[in-house]
Amino acid sequence: MFLRPVAYLQNRFRQWFENRLPLADQVTLTQRTVYILPTRPGLMLGLTLLTLLVASINYQLNLGYLLTFLLAGSALVGMHVCHGTLRGLAMNLIAPPNQYAGSLAAFDIKLLNDKSSIRYGIGLSVLNPAGKNANTSGQDHWSWADVPAQGSSTVQVAFKPERRGLHRLPTLTAETRFPLGTFRVWTVWRPAAQVLVYPAPELNPPTLPEGEPRSGGAAHAARAQNTGEFDGVRGYRRGDPLKLVVWKKAAKADESVNHDSGGLVVRDTQQAQRHELWLDFAQAGTGGTEQKLSRLCAWVLAADQLAIDYGLKLPALQIKPASGEAHKRQCLEALALC
Repeated sequence: MFLRPVAYLQNRFRQWFENRLPLADQVTLTQRTVYILPTRPGLMLGLTLLTLLVASINYQLNLGYLLTFLLAGSALVGMHVCHGTLRGLAMNLIAPPNQYAGSLAAFDIKLLNDKSSIRYGIGLSVLNPAGKNANTSGQDHWSWADVPAQGSSTVQVAFKPERRGLHRLPTLTAETRFPLGTFRVWTVWRPAAQVLVYPAPELNPPTLPEGEPRSGGAAHAARAQNTGEFDGVRGYRRGDPLKLVVWKKAAKADESVNHDSGGLVVRDTQQAQRHELWLDFAQAGTGGTEQKLSRLCAWVLAADQLAIDYGLKLPALQIKPASGEAHKRQCLEALALC
């Protein structure tokens, strides 16, 4: 019962502390933004030194004094080196591409070193990853790197967005324990970049809905009959994607239909469609909003894979039928921000 108030206070303090930090995609660590505390091995070393000092005073051991102050001096030098390893380091964020909810979103951070010496053992991680309690800091998700003198190094940090929409990147932390591991030097960084999270595609969606009759469908059907483009198949034309080639029908196709295509036939999935494919929010099942958006996301990916024209109907937005990478991105962004 006592741990819950402690965890609550820790969370409140962490939120208060993070809210005080400025938002920036580029940061250079200074004396004000770098913190240092002894680690557990450092505390044990301090206790050992205290024991050695008391024993040396009690028994008047000159070699004991020598060993005590030699170890203490080494620890102090290690503290100075540890603090200097992180102080002065510049960190630049490379914004990540758009992601799907529930998938791992990775982004790169470039570390710049203007010193004439190598910075060893620098790690970066999300400060409080999803699924971790208040007493953990993502120790299983650290990315470590050494930054060469007058050079740079790139590390990759990942997190898992659970909800769709436009989200700011999580708060990050960087630390080092070089060279002795007796002190931990760390900093906290709030990136300003945002990432757009698409809905998670439904794993086993139903087939694409039937299209609505397009205007001029009869005239198009007559034109298809006159040109020999029928049964969803037509002769290959220069520029047609190879994924549309029907290889099984190529050997059996009538040469009179494909005399200009070398016997190849392709699926007539674009202009030869007699119907317009509309992906309608109202026809995406009987589940909740998130389930419908997940199904629409899967349908958008399936229609794009088939290279067919498709439109999207949402409660507050309608996107006309089209195809291509730009159209797919527009539809996915609309689903993410719906």
